[in-house]
Amino acid sequence: MIQDIYPSKMHNEFTDHKISDGDVLLQFNSDGKLLLEDRDERVFFPKAVDVKKNCTYLFSLDEIRFFIDLNVIRSRSDEEDASLRDSGYAYYSIREIRDRFSGPEVFAAFTGYHLWRWYSDNIFCGRCGAGLEPDDKERALRCPECGNIIYPRINPAVIVGVIKGDALLITKYKRGYSHNALVAGFTEIGETLEETVAREVMEETGVKVKNIKYYKSQPWGMAQDILVGFFCEADGEAGIRMDESELKYAEWVRRDEIELQPNSLSLTNEMMKVFKEGF
Repeated sequence: MIQDIYPSKMHNEFTDHKISDGDVLLQFNSDGKLLLEDRDERVFFPKAVDVKKNCTYLFSLDEIRFFIDLNVIRSRSDEEDASLRDSGYAYYSIREIRDRFSGPEVFAAFTGYHLWRWYSDNIFCGRCGAGLEPDDKERALRCPECGNIIYPRINPAVIVGVIKGDALLITKYKRGYSHNALVAGFTEIGETLEETVAREVMEETGVKVKNIKYYKSQPWGMAQDILVGFFCEADGEAGIRMDESELKYAEWVRRDEIELQPNSLSLTNEMMKVFKEGF
């Protein structure tokens, strides 16, 4: 999965580092595309050189420190660095990064995007309207006027492998990602994760489930999510009544006929793979 980067390690604890030459300065445009160099299908980030801006530290990948310039986000500037563009760098969407590149740097790009979205969506205080400022003691944005504190947004969502005998419930989304998937959905207010599993499977496919068991979780910065994977069993006849507004495909597929996604980054693909191989 995308976070399985051993022997590399991501250090995401908050520290008030100052940027220096050789650090990475993540540069997103207003569409959320990230400036990268494509070399042998690996991600190469532009390094900070002679940077005098007051940039904000995000995290480290091994010994490489990553920063972002909040002044650019708040000015909504799309000004590009011509020298970088001329030296082989280009802007890539997070989906293009997922499909095109490999290596631990992809996880860094996803995590950087997650934080860029949070900073971009929280420029002003939702309580009093004043401009927010980065806190110097924790990863948070603090309002200097009313004291309101905003922490990074993390959306809990479930991925569900529904089993009926030797078959798995496979879906395809009506819009967006075109490859095989599993039932998925966001947890609602006042709902447990297990209740989310039962509700989402019923809403999307009309199948009732039982014996819900936790499998694994995954950070997924593309949608600011924490994905929580569950396997469960179909309860009863398990006839499918597909929600056509959400899905274009939902069928019981025998394990030997399951077609996996084209890369191994997602929790969804791992769950399909372990069932296919004899879970």
